[in-house]
Amino acid sequence: MKENERKKIRVLVGGVFDILHVGHIHFLKHAKELGDELIVIVAHDETVRAQKRRDPVNPAEDRAELLRAIRYVDEVYIGTPGTIDLSLVKKINPDVIAIGPDQNFDSERLKEELRKNGIKAEVIRIPYLYKSDRAKTSKIIERIIEEFCE
Repeated sequence: MKENERKKIRVLVGGVFDILHVGHIHFLKHAKELGDELIVIVAHDETVRAQKRRDPVNPAEDRAELLRAIRYVDEVYIGTPGTIDLSLVKKINPDVIAIGPDQNFDSERLKEELRKNGIKAEVIRIPYLYKSDRAKTSKIIERIIEEFCE
């Protein structure tokens, strides 16, 4: 690396991103501001079923394609079924892992798991930037059902 070049800071986020909404955009924009490259891991359909107790509205491949179209996003991967795929995280080699405000992660426990696996990324929880039912997938689904299915 030349003297005036610096290492690009890689920021990793993960999530379902089932029905894209303004809350997702604010989250991705804020995460991108933490570094130079934003990498997204989209939850596998089986993971969505296990966590949300429902099928995803859109399959993982479609969710990944939509995310690739967002200007803040540089790379997208589809996760493996289950919990965090630490081998994929290690391959991505992020400098920062950004956690969404409504993601149910114990940041300290995650940091410990990362260290155990030789991943030296900083973990940052992004605060709510947009508080509204318009920015919550479950509320959007409820509104669609109420408006169009009854």
